[in-house]
Amino acid sequence: MLIIGITGGSGSGKTTVVRKIMEKISYDQVAVISLDNYYKDNSHIPPEERKRINFDHPASVEFDLLVQHLQALKRGETIEQPTYDYITSTRKKETIRVEPKHVIIVEGILLLTDKRVCDLCDIKVYVDAEPDDRLIRIMERDMRERGRTAQQVIERYGIVKSMHQQFIEPTKKYADIIIPQGGENQVAINMLVATIQQKLQYEHAMRNSA
Repeated sequence: MLIIGITGGSGSGKTTVVRKIMEKISYDQVAVISLDNYYKDNSHIPPEERKRINFDHPASVEFDLLVQHLQALKRGETIEQPTYDYITSTRKKETIRVEPKHVIIVEGILLLTDKRVCDLCDIKVYVDAEPDDRLIRIMERDMRERGRTAQQVIERYGIVKSMHQQFIEPTKKYADIIIPQGGENQVAINMLVATIQQKLQYEHAMRNSA
C-alpha cells in the first residue's frame, strides 16, 4: 500500500490538487481521506464556546483515531471514516466506509504535525501558495461552506496566520514534493498521477504473476 500525505496552509489548494488527481484515477483504485473529518467532536461544549475553538491547532484533531484508521487500512481492514459538521463544530452520526486500496491519499492542513502520521506517509506533499491567495480562498470557502461572514473570516485570519507560521509552515521540511501554485501546477499534479499509476501497474502485474 502506498500512502500519500498532502498538506499545506488553509486555502493553499490541497483539495483542488486531490480533485485533479482523482479526475485521472479511479476511486475503485484509490481511497481519499480528509483530515477535516477527524476534528474532535465538540457537542459537549456550549454552542457559543464552540465559535472560539481554534481549528488550526493540532489539539483540535483526533490524531489517535486517524492513526488507528491508517494502520487498519494497511492491515487490509475496512474503516468507518467520521464526518464533520463545520456549522455546529460537531461530528455527524454518518460515517464514510473506506476500503483498503493500493493507494491511499490523506489530506489536511495539520497532517504532518503528528509524527506518527508523518511516518505512515510514504510520500509527503506540501502545497504552497501566497498568503494573499490563501486568504481569498479561505474567505470564499468559509462564507460558502461554514456560514461565516466576510468580517468574521477577516477577524479570524489573525489566528489562522499565526497557527500557519507556528505549526503548518514548519512541516514543509518533511515534504518530499513541494507544489507551488496549488491546483494550477499541472506539472506537479501529473507527476503525482504518474507515481500513482506506476504503483497500480506494479500491483496489477504482481497479481497476474501470482
